[in-house]
Amino acid sequence: MKKMITMMMVAVLALSMLAGCGSTKTTGSVATDGSTSMEKVIGALGEAFQNDTGISFTYNPTGSGSGIKAVQEGRCDIGLSSRDLKDEEKEAGLTGTVLAYDGIAIIVNPENPVADLSVDTIAKIYTGEITNWSEVGGNDVEIVLIGREAGSGTRDGFESITDTEDACKYRQELTSTGDVITTVSQNPGAIGYASVASVKDSVKALTVDGVAATEATIKDGSYVVQRPFVLVTKSDAELSEAAQKFFDYITSADANEIIAAAGVVSAN
Repeated sequence: MKKMITMMMVAVLALSMLAGCGSTKTTGSVATDGSTSMEKVIGALGEAFQNDTGISFTYNPTGSGSGIKAVQEGRCDIGLSSRDLKDEEKEAGLTGTVLAYDGIAIIVNPENPVADLSVDTIAKIYTGEITNWSEVGGNDVEIVLIGREAGSGTRDGFESITDTEDACKYRQELTSTGDVITTVSQNPGAIGYASVASVKDSVKALTVDGVAATEATIKDGSYVVQRPFVLVTKSDAELSEAAQKFFDYITSADANEIIAAAGVVSAN
């Protein structure tokens, strides 16, 4: 009898220990802020993470510059930037970790017969040296230059690659990738640039120097108009337990399938 009572006590103790272990499950939330170009990939990763862990996830699409500032000021856990950090940002105590690589698609209205442009021609178009589509094999229509606002990671990447910093003659400077796509889709003379992962059938993506933007060409570097998707954190501060779990989750090899499904190339 005493033996049975002892065994029952051991079983109860074991169950209580298991219950205690279960209570250590990470709770809390993770807040991200920044690049609108990263919406698709970070949204997919955040949803999977939330489903797997029960930790809540939020994303605030404010643009790369704003996201970098938000993490610096402590208004979010992880900033999202679609460009590399600048030296002054690193010196201010920020660290960038590349999550993935994304192509920047050069987009036109589907009615535009032009299918391919060289990087040099794209630069001449955006700096105003070429002003009519007929000059590059298209219709006799004025070229309308659409771009992103100052501080956008997409704009920074595009202008760096085309060597057009501070020289672009934009007709409109828009605050999100979606706005650029919508505007180009509604104007037969428009040209714009947007994350490959965000491009829809409402616009046409051009090949650049004869190369289409695909996972393979972004990965091997043959599609040259590409940039990194960067996770921004404070160098001298630890992430919260929940934020660290999210960071580890999305930078692990297990996340590669989700990243690829979002149309970008994992850095891991």
